[in-house]
Amino acid sequence: MHTDISVIIPVFNEEESLPELYNWLQRVMTDHSFAYELLFIDDGSSDTSWDVIQKLAQLDPQVKAISFARNFGKSAALDMGFAVATGEVVITMDADLQDSPDEIPALYDMIQKEGYEIVSGWKKKRLDPISKTIPSRFFNGVTRWISGIKLHDFNCGLKAYNKKVVKNIHIYGEMHRYIPLIAKWQGFTKIGEKVVEHRPRKYGVTKFGWERFINGFLDLISVSFVQRYKKKPMHFFGTLGTVSFLSGFFITLWLIGKKIHGIANELPVREITAQPLFFLALVALIVGVQLFLTGFLAELMASNNSRKADYTIESKLNFND
Repeated sequence: MHTDISVIIPVFNEEESLPELYNWLQRVMTDHSFAYELLFIDDGSSDTSWDVIQKLAQLDPQVKAISFARNFGKSAALDMGFAVATGEVVITMDADLQDSPDEIPALYDMIQKEGYEIVSGWKKKRLDPISKTIPSRFFNGVTRWISGIKLHDFNCGLKAYNKKVVKNIHIYGEMHRYIPLIAKWQGFTKIGEKVVEHRPRKYGVTKFGWERFINGFLDLISVSFVQRYKKKPMHFFGTLGTVSFLSGFFITLWLIGKKIHGIANELPVREITAQPLFFLALVALIVGVQLFLTGFLAELMASNNSRKADYTIESKLNFND
């Protein structure tokens, strides 16, 4: 059966908002005659969220649900949703009613009619306190600078994807903030943005604190490094190792030359091993060799796993699968 839209909704302790969110989504989908599925991924909720989802699934076959044994995080929920989604366009949104389902038709058109592969929501007018908006702006500015992707709100939960994008990326940890960057490294560069409504939280409390910004920067460094060097680790470790080794090597040569020059001219010269610079050179030599060997071993591992490489395939010809 053809499915136009898959809506993926990670859920963590949102029992009060789920019925209202479901009714709103159903109304939007029906009004626009979409063939759809609603994928609720319960991320180990400790309230009655899963009971609410089960009741919705019993009443509506378009509701599909998965429950985790414990809280694994939003990235795990989205990754699971991506794996099981069947829609040509995949929408992700939060379950707290701060994302408006009324935005979905326009997001769908941007993917299907305008040719974007990813469309990210931009909460231009945020209703959060200043303690969240200022760090968020700083975080987004740094991410734009590092990634080269001109988005204003990387952390907005409301996003739309072409199906081929979600089937060719894998996210873990807290990498959901950087899906556009991960997708870009996989070759999906048609990334757009749409201003969306940011609604005030109606039920419950936010599940995120200050630690998400610290974790966010650590994840940004991690994803940038992994995506850039996972297929060519020697380029990183080998370069650093070579620079370190050559620095130690030339410092050692300079110390030896200085010693020979002093002896030849009958000048007082300190023993090479009595100079702090010698030990710095020795450390540079050892570190250089270790970094080079690390790069070599990592290159062997990458080569052995090459048959499992997650290269993005745009199309195939004359294949039966």
